[in-house]
Amino acid sequence: MTYWQHAKNMERSCRMIKFKYAEAPLRELGDILLYEQPGKYIVESTEYKDSYATPVLTAGQTFILGYTDEEFGIYRASKQDPVIIFDDFTTAFKWVDFDFKVKSSAMKLLKLKDEKCSLRYIYYVMQTIEYSTTEHARQWIGKYSRIKIPVPPLEVQREIVRILDNFTELTAELTAELTARRKQYEFYRDKVLYSGNVSWKKLGEIAVDFFRGSGIKRDQVCEDGIPCVRYGEIYTDYNVWFNKCKSHTKLDGIDSPKYFEYGDILFAITGEKIEEIAKSVAYVGSERCLAGGDIAVMRHNQDPKYIAYALSTCAAQKQKSKGKSKNKVVHSSIPALKEIEIPLPPLDVQKRIVKVLDNFEAICNDLGIGLPAEIEKRRQQYEYYRDKLLTFDAQSATILTDRQTDRQTDRQTDRQ
Repeated sequence: MTYWQHAKNMERSCRMIKFKYAEAPLRELGDILLYEQPGKYIVESTEYKDSYATPVLTAGQTFILGYTDEEFGIYRASKQDPVIIFDDFTTAFKWVDFDFKVKSSAMKLLKLKDEKCSLRYIYYVMQTIEYSTTEHARQWIGKYSRIKIPVPPLEVQREIVRILDNFTELTAELTAELTARRKQYEFYRDKVLYSGNVSWKKLGEIAVDFFRGSGIKRDQVCEDGIPCVRYGEIYTDYNVWFNKCKSHTKLDGIDSPKYFEYGDILFAITGEKIEEIAKSVAYVGSERCLAGGDIAVMRHNQDPKYIAYALSTCAAQKQKSKGKSKNKVVHSSIPALKEIEIPLPPLDVQKRIVKVLDNFEAICNDLGIGLPAEIEKRRQQYEYYRDKLLTFDAQSATILTDRQTDRQTDRQTDRQ
């Protein structure tokens, strides 16, 4: 069965099975789930290698920090006996069905204590919970575990899980294809940048100024105000270049604010992984913005996108990672950044290279075209059907007929 046939069949299934039950009691998460502290599963050494067997996990976006050869203190999870790992401070969570160790104690390991529930169903419901916090405090015991969720009969839970798992599988297939395409792009990007007889320059020779940002705390981020970037966002929210900041802040409470502007290169000089340390991004927007702490800003007179592309290559990353110790937190510095060498052709050549690489970048990352657009469409469909399947009507126990469901879903699809 082709992907498109599979997708068509799954959409048809979702149209036919949209439940609205009156009798779906609300229960607190803490009544359904047990939690375990992860202390005995914390990794002792951060000497990670891809050749080692056991992954070291975090519940955040990075998920797999690396692999360890430690043979003790391993959490034994499997497809038959999975677990949800829950970040006790950010409330991020991941589904795990393989053996692992963890990085720190700042999480809970969640398991079922009620056999009338499906852990996978609970995992999907947790995805719909709108919860955010700015306080640096543990969340599970006092707050998150008290959130109430709808709990229909077990057979209904299992059918919902079947549908959502199929949607997840469809997206995973597209994501794998996109990952392969990105690897091809990286190969051609490096080939374009390193072709020809080009002189190499150190960043210290290219820069006209190098300075560090000033700390912006999580609770200082707000909806509006001065646009800003915090160092963690360079890893999670920005790719090679950007023209608009995700976050904003107020000047109140920020000592010695440091501004960046069009053309500046931002480096995240603190991180969790040696192979990602000093990730860099070019700013090509029109506003003056604030740089947060643990960010180094480089000012220069070259094409900003070209510099950003040159700093994203494998060769550049090896230089960024050189000599870094494998502690739980990895640091770089402005003196170390100044020693990085990149190829530096004339400005007109830089601009021609940027046009080529921008096209490659769009194919791999632009949500408006190609595979990224298709993945985004599937993600939106998944969220729509997930929310529909997990919404229960307290007034009526009506189960929609196939024809009613088809009409309603067709209207929704037209709106998309």
